[in-house]
Formats: sequence, structure tokens, C-alpha cells
Amino acid sequence: MQQNSFTMLSGITPEEFIFLQQATAGLTDQQLNSFKMLYQGKRRNPTDILLFTLLGFVGFNGIQRFVVGQIGMGIIYLLTGGFCLIGTIVDLINHKSIANSYNKDMAYEALQMVKMGA
Repeated sequence: MQQNSFTMLSGITPEEFIFLQQATAGLTDQQLNSFKMLYQGKRRNPTDILLFTLLGFVGFNGIQRFVVGQIGMGIIYLLTGGFCLIGTIVDLINHKSIANSYNKDMAYEALQMVKMGA
């Protein structure tokens, strides 16, 4: 019943919602609340990734990669002008999958912390 509160997350995609429901199916209410607090602090909104990617067109290439923890790719984007803007355009198209991939990793991390009793 509390799992429906995942819909309150800003910019949540249907894929992310289904993944979170399945991942948290066996958690107690206390664990679920802890998971939500941890996950909310770590997740990235796909719209934010889109906005950071758009900054690449005005000279700030790679910010979207830094935000999702891909420091090496961020540096490469920064030094190459977003692979001459081709990488920036690809990221613009794939901003939802970049955010979903990062959010999935953060959900696994939060689940591990909750299950270990953190």
C-alpha cells in the first residue's frame, strides 16, 4: 500500500515505478521508509538530465555525465566539446535512459544499505 508513494517522485517513469515496486516487494514498512528516504536523496530526475545536457550547446559540455557519476566521460565531453556535439545530441535523445540507468544503480545501493540495517 505504501509502494504507491513512489508516484510522488518527480519525473518518475513507468519503467522506474515498476522496477521500484518489484525491488521493494519484500521489505517491511520500516525498511521501505528507509529505502524511500535514501533513494529520494540519490535519484536523478530525467528532466534535470535533459537540462544539463542542453547546457552542452552553450559550452558546458558533459555536466550530465558528472551528475550521474560518470566522471571520466564528463571530462572527455568537457575536453572534446561533447565529442563535437555529437555525444551531446545522443545524450539529448537518451536522457531518460541515462537517468533510469543511474537511478537503478542507486536503488540497488539503497536496497543494500537498508537490508544491512543502515
